[in-house]
Amino acid sequence: MNDFLQALLVQLSNPVYALALLFMVSLLAATLVPLGSEPLLLGLITLQPDLLWPALGVVTLGNTLGGVLGWWMGHSTGRWMSERLDPERSARYDRALRWLEKLGPAACLGAWLPVVGDPLCVLAGYLRLPLWPCAAYMAIGKGLRYLVLVFGWQWLLTYW
Repeated sequence: MNDFLQALLVQLSNPVYALALLFMVSLLAATLVPLGSEPLLLGLITLQPDLLWPALGVVTLGNTLGGVLGWWMGHSTGRWMSERLDPERSARYDRALRWLEKLGPAACLGAWLPVVGDPLCVLAGYLRLPLWPCAAYMAIGKGLRYLVLVFGWQWLLTYW
């Protein structure tokens, strides 16, 4: 494990590899794959503080594209899902679906939330909410989360 961490730190010292790795991890983390991009982002900006703004842009873009991928999965499997949902079970979700339909694409602001954010993107696609407004709201929510995380981390490192 120590060798792996040493190799990872060496790769993170190269900005090209670091940003590409950050993009891939953030994209996968926004799908239903249980990954987190936050430790990699914080490690990168700690090792390479001059990459703060490029890293924020890359991680936000990757995470937003992962949310768009989730939206597309929900959109393309909508008919398949509706045919297989148990009517009793789908009745329990009716209220949540009505709430999402009422909020519209603005509901995708919550795509940054742990546990519910990724399924929220899938449900937005399933409900056929418009892609571009959903993607814009995803980007805003995810970008603000990363800003708060990064500047909170820097504050902790400075004042702790």
